[in-house]
Amino acid sequence: MNNPIISVIMGTYNCADTVKNAIDSVVAQTFEDWEFIICDDCSTDNTYHVLKEIAEGDKRIKIVRNESNKKLAYTLNHCLEIAKGKYIARMDADDICFPDRLSKQVKFLDQHKEYAVVGGGIIPYDDSGEHKARIGKEIPEVRDMIKDVPFYHPTIMMRKSVYKKLNGYTVSERTIRGQDLDLWFRFFSKGFKGYNLQEPVLKYHQSMSDYKKIGMKVSINIAKTRLIGFKINRFPIWLYPFAIKPIITELIPKRIMYIYHHR
Repeated sequence: MNNPIISVIMGTYNCADTVKNAIDSVVAQTFEDWEFIICDDCSTDNTYHVLKEIAEGDKRIKIVRNESNKKLAYTLNHCLEIAKGKYIARMDADDICFPDRLSKQVKFLDQHKEYAVVGGGIIPYDDSGEHKARIGKEIPEVRDMIKDVPFYHPTIMMRKSVYKKLNGYTVSERTIRGQDLDLWFRFFSKGFKGYNLQEPVLKYHQSMSDYKKIGMKVSINIAKTRLIGFKINRFPIWLYPFAIKPIITELIPKRIMYIYHHR
């Protein structure tokens, strides 16, 4: 049997209420030559049972589980070890892909060998409904990371060969959150190029509770990642103070940050 073109990878933890809709959105893709590798990070709710039940109905869906709770970076690396596709697509357990997401991204990578990854825009949503679409810069550069991440992580499709050259995700206390930030700094330091489709490719769940998860400890770790990233990409020293942006942001009330991002 030939290997699939795409390996979709997803980590899950206590998301029994949302994961079926996320999986259904992948199953409904117009591009069908994929495998879906889902690694459960020792959920304490019914997530693993839901996953096993769904996988029984589609042989393309493969369920694995960590022996203990390892967090997202380790979980995604677990998926990457198993993945057989030449392209790796990310997905989160509370997001919803549009039906033509995979087909558009495969077509782009097939036709543009100079790019290592392709992302896309998002439509944020929460219990109150959908919000204004966000579209990333078409061809991001490393200096764009002074302001923000260059790609919306759940939207990306990357060449597997590039993931291998980057040794996947960094597993550490520093990257319990912000593992994608670390990935992109290393990505640019190796000279890779990426592209963002100028249209939304999925609905991205983002609620007030997501902002509350980011405390000062997380913000300090993200600032450390930014400082390391500035160094390996040889940013001038005068830009280093911008590395502490997450710490400054953490001092702003969560409600204000939520309103700002959904304005």
